[in-house]
Amino acid sequence: MSNLNIKRVKMKEVLDVAYEHAKLVLRICSTKHGFFASGGKDGYNAVWARDSMISSLGASLLPEFKHVFKASIETLGKHQSKNGQIPNCVDKYSNRKKHVDFQSIDSTLWYIIGHYIYLRRYQDKSLFRKYQHSIKLALNWLSCQDFGETGMLVQQPTGDWQDAFPHKYGHVINTQALYYKVLKLTGKLSQAEKLKHLVNNNNEVELWNGKFYWPYRWKNHGKYQEIGEWFDSLGNLLSIIFEIAGSIRTERILNYIKRKKINEPYPVMAIYPPIKKSSKLWQDYFLDCDARDPFHYANAGIWGYIGCFYILALIKARRFEKAEEELIKAAENNLRGNFPEWTNPKTKETFGRLQAWEAGMFILAYESLKKKRVLI
Repeated sequence: MSNLNIKRVKMKEVLDVAYEHAKLVLRICSTKHGFFASGGKDGYNAVWARDSMISSLGASLLPEFKHVFKASIETLGKHQSKNGQIPNCVDKYSNRKKHVDFQSIDSTLWYIIGHYIYLRRYQDKSLFRKYQHSIKLALNWLSCQDFGETGMLVQQPTGDWQDAFPHKYGHVINTQALYYKVLKLTGKLSQAEKLKHLVNNNNEVELWNGKFYWPYRWKNHGKYQEIGEWFDSLGNLLSIIFEIAGSIRTERILNYIKRKKINEPYPVMAIYPPIKKSSKLWQDYFLDCDARDPFHYANAGIWGYIGCFYILALIKARRFEKAEEELIKAAENNLRGNFPEWTNPKTKETFGRLQAWEAGMFILAYESLKKKRVLI
C-alpha cells in the first residue's frame, strides 16, 4: 500500500472513531427531559433551547435519539411563555434552585426549526400536530420583535448564544439568518425574500460590507452609525447554509475565513479578530465573563460546533476536499479534548468536555459530507 493510501486509511479511522465517540457523547447527554447541554460530573445539566435543537440536527440522523429529540421539544414547549416566547433554558433537574430563563431571541427560532427537522427526519406528524398552536404562538412572538415593522427582527444585547460577549444588538446577522430559515420553513416566502433583500441590498439596514456580514447594525445618525466591525462566524456561516447569501457572497465569506486563518488550528474561531480592552467595542461588563481575554471563550476561542457549520458551508459551496480536511481537523480536536466546549487557538488547550452540540454537529457534518449535501 502506498504512503498516500496509508494516510487516507488513517484519516478515515480518525473520522470513524470520532463518529462513534460522538454517538457516545450524545448518549451521555440524553435524559428523559431531552438533551442536556453537556454530560459528566461537571456538565451543564439543564435543557437549553439552542443547545438541544442544534444537537438534534445531527442526532436525529440516528433513530436511537428520536425520543430524546422529542423530549427536548416537549420540555421547551411545556415552558413556553403566555406570549409565545420559548425559554432559553429549563433548569429544573439539578440541586440548583429550579428556574426557567428567557431573555433570548434565538431560542424561539431554533425551537421552530427543531419542529420542522423532527417532522422531516421521522415523517412523524404527531408532535407537529400537538404543538401546532405553540408554533403559531412562537411565530407571533417573533413578529412582535420586528421593532421597526421593516421585516427584520430586532434583538437586545446578549440575546443569542453569545450571551455575555460580545455586545451586539439591533439587526443581528445570526438572528436574521435563523429567521430567514424559519420564514421559508413556515411557507412565508414573500416575507423571506423581503428579509433577504433588506439584509443584502437595502442601504439603510443592509448587513453586507463587501467581504462578510457585519455581526450587527442599528440605526443611522448621519455620519454616525452603530455597527459591529468584527467577523461573526456563526452568523456568516448560517447565512450561507440557509441561503441568505448568494454564491458570490458565499465565496467571499469562505475566502475571508481562509485568508484570515479563522479556521486554524481547528475550525473555527467564534469571532475575528478578538476584542481587546483598548478597542472602542469593549464593554466593562466583559470583565465578568470568560471572554475578557483574547482567544478565550467567545473572544476568538475555537468552538467546534461552529466549526461543523463551517464544514456544512464548504459542502454547500461544493468545496468537498476542503470540507474533508476540516472535518478531519475537527475529529482530531474532538478526540483530543473529549468533545470540548471550546479551545484556545494559540495554546490548543481545551475547556469543558462531552458537549452535546459538538457531538450532534459532528455527526451532521460527517453524514452531510458522505452524501455531498447539507442535511438540514
